[in-house]
Amino acid sequence: MDQLISLFTNVTNKSNPQVEALPTSGSNRKYYRLKQNNISLIGVNGESVEENNAFIYLAQHFYQNDLNVPKVIAVSEDKMSYLQQDLGDSILFDLIKGGRLTGVFSREEKELLHKTISKLAEFQVKGANNLNFDNCYPLPEFNRRSVLWDLNYFKYNFLKTTGLEFSEDQLENDFEKLAEALLKDKSDTFMYRDFQSRNVIILDDEPYFIDFQGGRKGPVYYDVASFLWQAKANFTPDLRVELIQTYITSLKKFIDVDVSVFMQNLRQYILFRTLQVLGAYGFRGYFEKKPHFIQSVPFALNNLSELLEDRFDEYPYLDSLLRKMVNLKQFIDTQKRELKVRVFSFSYKKGIPNDISGNGGGYVFDCRAINNPGKFERYNNVTGLDESVIKFLEDDGEMVDFLTNIYPLVEKHIKRYIDRGFTDLMISFGCTGGQHRSVYAAQHVAEYISNKFGIKVSLVHREQNLEQEFK
Repeated sequence: MDQLISLFTNVTNKSNPQVEALPTSGSNRKYYRLKQNNISLIGVNGESVEENNAFIYLAQHFYQNDLNVPKVIAVSEDKMSYLQQDLGDSILFDLIKGGRLTGVFSREEKELLHKTISKLAEFQVKGANNLNFDNCYPLPEFNRRSVLWDLNYFKYNFLKTTGLEFSEDQLENDFEKLAEALLKDKSDTFMYRDFQSRNVIILDDEPYFIDFQGGRKGPVYYDVASFLWQAKANFTPDLRVELIQTYITSLKKFIDVDVSVFMQNLRQYILFRTLQVLGAYGFRGYFEKKPHFIQSVPFALNNLSELLEDRFDEYPYLDSLLRKMVNLKQFIDTQKRELKVRVFSFSYKKGIPNDISGNGGGYVFDCRAINNPGKFERYNNVTGLDESVIKFLEDDGEMVDFLTNIYPLVEKHIKRYIDRGFTDLMISFGCTGGQHRSVYAAQHVAEYISNKFGIKVSLVHREQNLEQEFK
């Protein structure tokens, strides 16, 4: 710490800065914010001179090539400490929290994601221009040795901890095939290697990239897989497709891209990156006892389960083994479970609907205080789905006000259920006959939930014997 304070004083001519320790994640580096008056810098203490040198060299190279990275301000003589530009605390991972928790990303969140992955292509190509990869750490290039390191990282730090019996010889045969497939597409681009939303800071609506000290020469697919299949990102398949299209469009500005070949290669890297991540989570979580990584294991397993929906016939033993692994008893409860919302309209005369899920039911809203179209004979043969009743209820206004209060309550409840991994929510609307007011309310709430969250919604107008599914 004394070294960082001394560097700060030498650079700014201001002594006794306020020092704030910043959160760390998987690395052993320690980060601090040093502030005095209106000057703020980030101080870094690293345990490896070689790793520090890699970051400092890369950061200076990228900055000189007009790429969005923090500027290195000062470096200690022993290279164990350095100061860099303070880009603030607006981490992309936090800015997309709403989407990560619900699976429904807002327009603003999507814009940040599209902007980030578009910048990635530029970073990979422009960042490699005149870059001396010999300064990278621990390896200058993504090669066979680094592939097998990561695959064995998965084998020893995760797979073996599961207790699953397997043939190491057969597994290594498929590892060899996978390594060959990964390395067949040679590239002179920069491979970030840990490109994820936690390593992106948004400053003035622009993405800035940090923590790239493990980067090296390598193919572009690895970083795309890292970003879009980040364990806790919770990107939907449709959003991933959108972001891949944005990335390819950006990449085409710099190099030729065969889209079909790109997608084939990307799938190999998604598998590889997912195994590497599980290895890291096993080591950091099970051996170093860091809870953040243990909590991330289920998310990575969910990604792997989705990936295995299509077979990897080129790696028959690995494919079979992974399928057994994700279905082990200790992992079954961690599998991704989707929330289904069931919405009912009913008549109080015939009782509140039963909850077939066995969870005891959910919200029951009483619509009987709302002005009743059923008082009028002309509405006897129509329901809350018919235009004449809809107009009556909306012109009267009581129903509109009623639902205006219900929407935010239901929305918060659904977000919380999704966050906690619950699978069933029941919402019922009752009125005197289950024909007008409850039918209108149930229909509108079901449509609102479907449009807002894109989850499965089952709608039952019990007394009208009508059912509808939204997806």
